[in-house]
Amino acid sequence: MRRNPFGVDICCRKGSRSPLQELYNPIQLELSNTAVLHQMRRDQVTDTCRANSVTSRKRRVLTPSDLKHLVVDEDHELIYCYVPKVACTNWKRLMMVLTGRGKYSDPMEIPASEAHVPANLKTLNQYSIPEINHRLKSYLKFLFVREPFERLVSAYRNKFTQKYNTSFHKRYGTKIIRRQRKNATQEALRRGDDVKFEEFVAYLIDPHTQREEPFNEHWQTVYSLCHPCHIRYDLVGKYETLEEDSNYVLQLAGVGSHLKFPTYAKSTRTTDEMTTEFFQNISSEHQTQLYEVYKLDFLMFNYSVPSYLKLQ
Repeated sequence: MRRNPFGVDICCRKGSRSPLQELYNPIQLELSNTAVLHQMRRDQVTDTCRANSVTSRKRRVLTPSDLKHLVVDEDHELIYCYVPKVACTNWKRLMMVLTGRGKYSDPMEIPASEAHVPANLKTLNQYSIPEINHRLKSYLKFLFVREPFERLVSAYRNKFTQKYNTSFHKRYGTKIIRRQRKNATQEALRRGDDVKFEEFVAYLIDPHTQREEPFNEHWQTVYSLCHPCHIRYDLVGKYETLEEDSNYVLQLAGVGSHLKFPTYAKSTRTTDEMTTEFFQNISSEHQTQLYEVYKLDFLMFNYSVPSYLKLQ
C-alpha cells in the first residue's frame, strides 16, 4: 500500500498481474467471447496494415511528436490514444481518476474543460526514447474508434454550427469560406461562423489543405492520430459498444469493481440518420474523394462503405 497525499490508501493495481497479462494470459484458460472479439479486431488492423504497406508512403519511424495523443497511466500500466469525437472527454476524465492517486473518485465531477487541460495528463512524447519503448512494450495500449463519417459530421456540427466555437470559426471557418465560397460577403469572411457542410468537405479533399498543414485533430484520421500500423494496440474499443468495451479495459486494469465508464445518453449525439442527411448534398465525386481520405479508417476498423454513398 502507498499512502497518497489525500490520505486515502490506494494501490496501483489489484494483485500483481498487469493488464497485459490479464488480456493475453487470462487465469481462466477458456477464451471469453469478449477476448475472441478483440482478437478479431486486432487481426483486422494487422491485416489492413499489411495489405496497404505497399501503397503507404508514411514514414516508417515514429518521432516523439507523433505520440502526443497517447495518454500514459503508470500506476495501472495503460496507454490510451485519444481520438476527438469518440468519447474522449469521458475517457480523459477516467484517466484523470486513474492517475490522480485519490484526488478524484467520480469522473463526472471533473468539468469537461478540465479534462482537456494538457497538463492534467501525461502523454508518451514527454518520456525519453528508452522509456517510450519500455512503456509501448509492457503497457496495455488501447483506443476507441467510430464510424469515420459519423465522427466527421459530429466534428462539423460541434465546431462549425455552435456559436460559442469562435476560435474554430476564426482559425478554420474564415479560411474555408475564403477558399470554397464564391462571392462571400465581407462579414462571412470576417466571422467564419456559417461554414456549410459541402464547403467543409471541399476543404478536406482540397490537396492544398493537406499540403499546407496536418488536419486538425477533430477531423484527422485515426490512422494519423494513433499510428495503428506502427503501434500494436491491444484493444480497439468502438463507439457503438462504448460502455462494454470501456468497462472491459477497466476490468483488465483491476479497477472494474469500483470504477465504471460514465453512462448518459447525449440528446445531441450525431447518429447514422443525421450523417445520411448531411451527405445528401455532397456530389458523388466529392463523396468518392472524401472516402479515399478516410478509407484506411473504414478498412482498419471494419466499417463498411455507408449505403448512402454514391461512389464513382
